[in-house]
This record gives sequence, structure tokens and C-alpha cells, in this order.
Amino acid sequence: MRQVHILLVEDNEGDILLTTEALEEGKITNNLSVVKNGKDELDFMFKRGVFKEVNSPDLILLDINLPLKNGHEVLDIVKTNEKTQHIPVIMLTTSSSENDIKLAYKHHANCYITKPVEVEDFIKAVASIEDFWFNLVLLPKE
Repeated sequence: MRQVHILLVEDNEGDILLTTEALEEGKITNNLSVVKNGKDELDFMFKRGVFKEVNSPDLILLDINLPLKNGHEVLDIVKTNEKTQHIPVIMLTTSSSENDIKLAYKHHANCYITKPVEVEDFIKAVASIEDFWFNLVLLPKE
């Protein structure tokens, strides 16, 4: 089984720690990259600046409430670019706003998940994301 590369775009240190922990407990061997704002996410995706040597992710976990560029702006740019639009983007956010959900799907999010409040539920949610996207779904190589 190949190693998968997940890009986590999250500015909350606690959520970064929980997501990292959940992925480490998962059954999939993964390489996790973390960026903490929308500008860095775009630089990562388009290999600019300090990110020019990074490998493209197989999956993006994207928060909405980010500094510099919010998740909706980032999602729109990623999904309208021919080089990146094939990468699944999962909105993983605290917002359950109907407007945020509609906007995410308008910009072609692959799914929208509201972060569970309880730690155990959060870890289970991340593990199920990993299981679904890497055990059940066939993804393009690039």
C-alpha cells in the first residue's frame, strides 16, 4: 500500500493536535503536512516560496475560518485550477451554518463535516474520513 499525503489547513493548535493523533491511530500510512492560513495553503498547492519542493497532497482537510484567506476563497481557487481541481477537499470546520455549507458545495467541496465537540467523536470522524477516502474511494494519481 502506498503512503498517502494529507494536507491539513487549520489554524487551531488543539484541532491540529487532535487530527494528527487521529491520523496516527489510523490504519493508513500517511504523511501529514500542516499549514495554518489560506495564503500558505495556496503557496503549498502551487509550489511557491518555501513550498516549491513539496509533494502535492492526495487529500486536503480545510477549515473555513482561516487567517489571510478563508477556506471558501481557498476552495474556490483550488477547485477552479486545472492542476489541483482533482484533489478531494473536505471541509472540516466548526461552522454548521447553512450559508457556509451551500457555499462550500457551490465551490465544489467533496464533502462538508462539522467538527465534533467531544474529543473521542472528533478522532472517530477523522479516522472515518481517512478510511473512506483511502480504502473505499478510487482517486486519480494526478
